Amino acid sequence: MTADAPPIVVHIVFRLDYGGLENGVVNILRGLADGELRHIVVALTEATEFAKRLPSGVDVHTIGKQPGKDPRAYVRLYRLLRRLKPGIVHTRNIGTIDCALVAFLARVPVRIHSEHGWDVADPDGTRFKYRWMRRVMAPMIHRFVTVSEDLAQWLVGTVSIPKKKVERLYNGVDTRRFCPAQGETRSVLPKTLGKPGSVVIGSVTRFSPIKDPMNLVSAFMAVAGKRSKDDIVLAMIGDGELHKDATSALADAHLGDRSWLPGARDDIPDLLQAMDVFVLGSLREGISNTILEAMASGLPVVASDTGGNRELIVDGVNGFLVPPGDSGALAEAIDRYAADSSLRRSHGEASRRRAASDFSLTSMIDRYRSLYDSMIAKAIA
Repeated sequence: MTADAPPIVVHIVFRLDYGGLENGVVNILRGLADGELRHIVVALTEATEFAKRLPSGVDVHTIGKQPGKDPRAYVRLYRLLRRLKPGIVHTRNIGTIDCALVAFLARVPVRIHSEHGWDVADPDGTRFKYRWMRRVMAPMIHRFVTVSEDLAQWLVGTVSIPKKKVERLYNGVDTRRFCPAQGETRSVLPKTLGKPGSVVIGSVTRFSPIKDPMNLVSAFMAVAGKRSKDDIVLAMIGDGELHKDATSALADAHLGDRSWLPGARDDIPDLLQAMDVFVLGSLREGISNTILEAMASGLPVVASDTGGNRELIVDGVNGFLVPPGDSGALAEAIDRYAADSSLRRSHGEASRRRAASDFSLTSMIDRYRSLYDSMIAKAIA
């Protein structure tokens, strides 16, 4: 930090690409764009086209870390931090927690680490190596921020992070950008997908093992098998290693014409408005940005009964919670919505009210601004 320049906050992510964590960072930086701090994003590996979503004035640096051990990447990060002289380094999830040590060695005054959800290699938070890494890094981290109470309790109770270092800060959603549909909304979907009265079961997810996209694929197969052609269709938005498996499974079940898996998209608000039910059958979740966006869009939600989902979905009020990995229970909940338009409408309205009252973007931005300002003030004092 220098006296004649605004303090810098460096946000370190493992890879700057489409995903819930990354969307959360974009939302935060959009909200803080007119503040007194300068924000920079550092991708430990690479940055994709997703970087274009960042507000103007936010620089992006890539370190180019290679898979496995790559000590030279941390040398490059150290040199970058020494050149930038940030007031705060904010790391996120286990993939970047070791960068807190680099920030400490680079004499960055404030180090913050966020836990946004569960790692694909540690879906239950039980892996000793990862718990040990958090404990070892804890003395170099001034504040741990979690997106759910579930994660906060896990950090304190299981990982043994001092409670005074842990702060829960819910994700927020832009309820103006994500809002219920007004008028015709199906034009964003392929004309060949279903018919005007079809119930659109939708999801926006990363096709990775921890998100368990095959759970929804299996559930959709079960529901579609009980209903006449085109009564119910599936739209799964996103990309990842299991995308091909999901597409092939639906084609093999002769449901290719009743499903649409277009990969990653930038028109998520429009796509959510074209859906009737939102489903996220993950194995574990923190606080899902996509569930929040679906709620703000006025959709009923079917989600796994795990982690922060319990803090978003009131079972039987704005959605249904089902056991993780249970495609039968997922299919039953989807079928209830497919058969009852009034239930979809009442639960969707409850979702919208809950998103607007409890998970506003304004509240989240205000809390992040307060966090950064207070930590900078302590560093200067």
